[in-house]
Amino acid sequence: MQSALLLAVPHGGRMERGGRRRSEPEEADKGSMKRTIIKDWKTRLSYFLQNSSNSNKRKSKKAGKHRNYFRPSPEEAQLWSEAFDELLANKYGLAAFRAFLKSEFCEENIEFWLACEDFKKTKSPQKLTLKAKKIYNDFIEKEAPKEINIDFQTKNMIAQNIQEATHTCFSVAQKRVYSLMENNSYPRFLESEFYQELCKKTPISRAAQGT
Repeated sequence: MQSALLLAVPHGGRMERGGRRRSEPEEADKGSMKRTIIKDWKTRLSYFLQNSSNSNKRKSKKAGKHRNYFRPSPEEAQLWSEAFDELLANKYGLAAFRAFLKSEFCEENIEFWLACEDFKKTKSPQKLTLKAKKIYNDFIEKEAPKEINIDFQTKNMIAQNIQEATHTCFSVAQKRVYSLMENNSYPRFLESEFYQELCKKTPISRAAQGT
């Protein structure tokens, strides 16, 4: 009986609590899943960085400026954990956060916040009115394509405010969405596999140390 039990236990793998042995294929599957998640993140990140780069090309075409966004150093990435504003102020960090929110199906929050930031910089009264209506149609009205989660009273207040648009039309809603991201999405982003990967320091080889 004992010999039969011994034969039933696989030689490879890791023992878990309760005497169950985790097989090597299971370990390999977990590693493969992690690599797939990080690869998916990088694809999304590349998309947002490309869009940001194209936007900046259009804005700086007259000035003849061109900006590329490079992967931050681990030290730079670690700064993002000090404050939510540090993350949003960094182009690569913002793109990474957008990719994260997309993976959680709540990217409308950062898109609304960014639309509000752009709206506040608008100088032309005519453009201000047009942008106010677009933001309302995209994010505020009932069953909007990117409807954000705000209360009914705030929605009504915005509907009245955009009739005579000012730079403060969306201030209350923007603050609430910012707070939602800072208190919920931001902590989860800092715990994500992708962010942890960015913070890892690449080991220095002995050959590099000897040079």
